Amino acid sequence: MVRNFSAFQVVFAKVYEYNRYDGSVDKMTRNQEIRRSKPGKVKAKRRARIIHFFDYNLLTVLISLICFGLVMLYSTSAYSALVTQGDSMYYFKRQIVFYGMGFIVMYVVARIDYHIYFKRARMLYFFSIFMMALVRTPLGIKVNGARRWIMLPFNQQLQPSEITKIAVILFIPVLICSMGNEVRTWQGIRKVLLWGLVPAGCILFITENLSTAVIVMGITCIMVFVVHPKTKPFVAIVAAGAVVLLAGVKVLGTVLEDSSNFRMRRILVWLNPEKHTSEGGYQVMQGLYAVGSGGFFGKGLGNSAQKMVIPEVQNDMILSIICEELGVFGVIMVFVLFGLLLYRLMFIAQNAPDMYGSLITTGIFAHIALQVVLNVAVVTNLIPTTGITLPFISYGGTASLFLMTEIGIALGVSRRIKISE
Repeated sequence: MVRNFSAFQVVFAKVYEYNRYDGSVDKMTRNQEIRRSKPGKVKAKRRARIIHFFDYNLLTVLISLICFGLVMLYSTSAYSALVTQGDSMYYFKRQIVFYGMGFIVMYVVARIDYHIYFKRARMLYFFSIFMMALVRTPLGIKVNGARRWIMLPFNQQLQPSEITKIAVILFIPVLICSMGNEVRTWQGIRKVLLWGLVPAGCILFITENLSTAVIVMGITCIMVFVVHPKTKPFVAIVAAGAVVLLAGVKVLGTVLEDSSNFRMRRILVWLNPEKHTSEGGYQVMQGLYAVGSGGFFGKGLGNSAQKMVIPEVQNDMILSIICEELGVFGVIMVFVLFGLLLYRLMFIAQNAPDMYGSLITTGIFAHIALQVVLNVAVVTNLIPTTGITLPFISYGGTASLFLMTEIGIALGVSRRIKISE
């Protein structure tokens, strides 16, 4: 059991004393209540004092995000779907099917006691690595030049890195809870980071997906930060890393102008998208035109012009169309919804009945927060272009299904919270 958290870190994960992960009320306190109560009123008093909690606010925010996302998905993809698929509602109808499946999965997962993951998380961790290895077999397929998917029956694709995200969210807390006070030492931190580095490395070298590898490693680092009692070392490491990264990018921009490596070319495009419009900067430039042309209230729903020219606009560039059609006001509403979603996850993490539940919810919080931040950064050209989608808004069947599974896990943790009436 890790204790002595800093006040800042308690906001993310409040650690409670618990016995065998059952989240029960302290037996001594209960016995004192029984001695103070009359025998005939003990049962009624227990019912009056302790009630089970379920975060309906989180569910409401999720439904609001999904409904908004479906409206914007249809508005964004109707033209391209009509041209490429012959049906303006092609992407819209497929996304509704996956959301319907997602709600079923979320309901089932929310009713499962999350403590059963404690013994099964390691198996899921290694299974996710095995699934990534299948990408290099005949089951693996290429989409838009990237080999990151495997083909399933009924002509359905699966991206194994989505399984890896959930596996890391469930398994890293197992390591932290099992290590106890050792996680507060640098040796313990290195051990946890190594277990996070393995799947991140597999994603990077097997599927060549740098952005997802960064998210997986980021989830691990945030969990370590939350449980560690000191903040200053992490701030110093992040600051030093940022300085080194900026210096490296500056050097690369000057000495690797003629590089043929596609990752180096992305950095060059990011530094000067106008100069490299024909080599990968076209999507970025058109997205920036859409962001800048919306004004405060936008051109109106469905009135975007850039959605007709931006490649794969329904995926990672959908925020640019929100900016164009709904303006700054619409984007603020999106950020408010995501802020409420993350706040409810933080509330569950703070009030979880034990450390394992708290860290699971913290991992889900980290995943969604990182994905939102990275997507916004890509659309505004703050970082090089990556394949990061906007959660619950961008098109993506399996990604949405796994995200709703994570929300179901968080709701399962919230069901175990017991509060006084």
